Amino acid sequence: MPGYQIRQQCVPITGVADLFIRCLLDRQQFSDPLGAALRQGISSATWPLFGLLWPSGEKLAARMALRPVLAGERILELGCGLALPSLVSHRRGADITASDCHPLTGEFLQANLGLNHLYPMKYRHGHWSKPGSLKQDHGAPAIDMVRGRYDLIIGSDLLYDPDASVALAGFIGRHAKWCSEVWIVDPDRGNRAAFSRHMLAQGFGLNEERLDSLADVNAPAYKGRLLSYRRSPRTSGAVVA
Repeated sequence: MPGYQIRQQCVPITGVADLFIRCLLDRQQFSDPLGAALRQGISSATWPLFGLLWPSGEKLAARMALRPVLAGERILELGCGLALPSLVSHRRGADITASDCHPLTGEFLQANLGLNHLYPMKYRHGHWSKPGSLKQDHGAPAIDMVRGRYDLIIGSDLLYDPDASVALAGFIGRHAKWCSEVWIVDPDRGNRAAFSRHMLAQGFGLNEERLDSLADVNAPAYKGRLLSYRRSPRTSGAVVA
């Protein structure tokens, strides 16, 4: 993989076998010689974020390791990055599709599937700020976009941009079935109230669960919460602040 340095990390997840993840060496990596990332609005400063393991992603992966696999259920991960929750779910037999807008996410996903001896899984391009559009290089192969509707939509650390709440909630509304759930692990970034108001407009009620944990030999301390949204004919629309 030219232009940047990588490393391999073993990630233990309670309830499933350890996963070996190929990730970027650090936050200083960058390689976008053709401007593919820049065309998606990804600057050099944010370019490496997709290729790092984040605590909120590990928290979501741990929850997906405990969630029963339901026959016929379709799951979508948004902004998947290294797609740890998707890999955990895929290993357990769930029908999950990973999605991201970074041009290298699919390549890293394929590498990590091979590293863990997993069969291929679905990956789609998904950019909630630019839905349905992707400017491709001349002669490049067609790219699959996120389409259809899902029973469960998941994501971690998606609420970092206060201006993206409307677009993200709208994207979820377009791809969630009428009776559906949305799980987002948020490290208390402060934008959840605005996002939840936009989710309410999409018909989703909210339940919050703290996921705080103390530091130990394997992980630093964590503060955050699981935002569980549910949309159904009986959704009350109540939002927890």
